Amino acid sequence: MMKLSEKDVEAIIFGGGFFGGGGGGEIAEGVKIAQLVLSLGDLHIASIDEVPEECYIATASLIGAPSMRGYVKPYHMIRSAELFIDALGEELCGFISSEVGGLTVTNGWVQSVLLGIPVIDAPADGRAHPSGVMGSMGLHKFRDYISLQTAVGGSKEAGTYVEMVIRGGLQVVDRIVREASVRAEGMVAVTRNPVTKEYVKQNAAVGALSLALKVGYLMLEKKSNPIEMSEAIADFLGGRVVDVGIVDDIRLESKGGYDIGDVVIKGRNNIYRIIFWNEYMMIEDRNRDILALFPDLITIINIKTGISITSAEIRKGDEIVIVMIPKDRILLGSGVKDPNILKQVHEVIGMISPK
Repeated sequence: MMKLSEKDVEAIIFGGGFFGGGGGGEIAEGVKIAQLVLSLGDLHIASIDEVPEECYIATASLIGAPSMRGYVKPYHMIRSAELFIDALGEELCGFISSEVGGLTVTNGWVQSVLLGIPVIDAPADGRAHPSGVMGSMGLHKFRDYISLQTAVGGSKEAGTYVEMVIRGGLQVVDRIVREASVRAEGMVAVTRNPVTKEYVKQNAAVGALSLALKVGYLMLEKKSNPIEMSEAIADFLGGRVVDVGIVDDIRLESKGGYDIGDVVIKGRNNIYRIIFWNEYMMIEDRNRDILALFPDLITIINIKTGISITSAEIRKGDEIVIVMIPKDRILLGSGVKDPNILKQVHEVIGMISPK
């Protein structure tokens, strides 16, 4: 079991932001959670091999549209975990994050420190993704699997507070939780889908937190030169820097608990259009040649700050670096490998693309 130092925590959040690929929450929000966690106690990350065989692992998640700035506090995270443990009625021996992003890499940290249940280095996905089913490690393939999910969010003072314990078919429950996030000012803290150690080993992105830590240290070491930093990360992961440029235009609409839209970037060598569905889904050049398509990782680095920026943060006039990492060079969970699930991406891209 690895105890994270303050520097480790900073690095894993920066690396998480890189693997967010436009989603996964803002790095600044991840830093706030990390500061709180370190003030509460020591944070330990366990390997999947350290988990006992006879108990369950649950996924900790934040569900909602990033641009809506949902009202999610540590209280919501703890309450969601407590409701889940009560409903499960079995021993819970670990939390895994639903994905890796600047904020979502910290999923389960608050719960771990306060409840004494370790975070496991095996996120449901090694990058960020838009839909709950993508972070469910292929459980949607089992028609008889009954998903247990608890969701908490919103403000009691504003009358938007939501507290939910729900069981049912995975995709049905995911849609209901997504709708709850809309009602709860845009976001809810979720604990979901108890599974065994063996299932996690076979279907999660085992080692993705360690990989985010390594990338994060590369970012910290070379942050003063974002272009050189981007090239170093691309070399390390087996990807490439697509181009350097300026954000020329943005369209964004929050719909059904998602941010959807596109970004136009004038690069040094070409003009690019990036479609996003929370995360950056596809990049094409002026000839409409597709350069990357989800689950390929498309990350945008802000040259001024030297950190990754999400689709909710990006602004017209930003000077940026576009980095692309092929899907076979990152750690992915089973949920984003299913061709039927990936059809959703093509449908959303089709809706956003100009006719």
